[in-house]
Amino acid sequence: MILPHKGIEPKIDDSCFISPSADIIGDVEIGKDSSVWFQVVIRGDVNKIRIGERTNIQDGAVLHVTRDKPPMKGAPLTLGDDITLGHRVTLHGCTLKNRILVGMGATILDGAVINDDSIVAAGALITKDKVFPPKSLIQGSPAKVVRELTADEIAFLKISATNYVGDSQLYNKEYEELFGDDCGHDHGEGESCGTEKNKDDCCGGGCHE
Repeated sequence: MILPHKGIEPKIDDSCFISPSADIIGDVEIGKDSSVWFQVVIRGDVNKIRIGERTNIQDGAVLHVTRDKPPMKGAPLTLGDDITLGHRVTLHGCTLKNRILVGMGATILDGAVINDDSIVAAGALITKDKVFPPKSLIQGSPAKVVRELTADEIAFLKISATNYVGDSQLYNKEYEELFGDDCGHDHGEGESCGTEKNKDDCCGGGCHE
């Protein structure tokens, strides 16, 4: 389901793949060639979410934010380019720079910053306001840097993101062949992407090219 909140519609580039079972709400922007997979929730209701290019958000991940209202400190969510988020990752009000892999089931909390060319291991818990340097392998609960990544590991980060770009393009092609103008997203009030109202907005229009 792709829904507005407080009058703000998600902005999704035409090239993206958005699974029909994903939920994207409110002040969310998603860049070129990114993908949002099955049963993902991206909820930009009380703060903004920005997702860069060629970033893949895999099945069951949850992305949310914190409102800027005392005593709470506002925490938007920002993801850069060429990021791979594994299955069931939870991100809340944090910042991930570029070329990062987050393993399955990891959790990253408000104010945390993961810098370029890093890997967060499966199941890791990154606590509030923790900042990690570039090229880090981050493991544990609470998480810490265990070593610097090798050149081969850094090169793989871009390969992982590129693989998912190819996957998303194939899914978009297959969905168009299967469903035509109605690619299965629900925009509320019983309307699908196949209605004239939503045809240009669904996935940024990418399902209808």
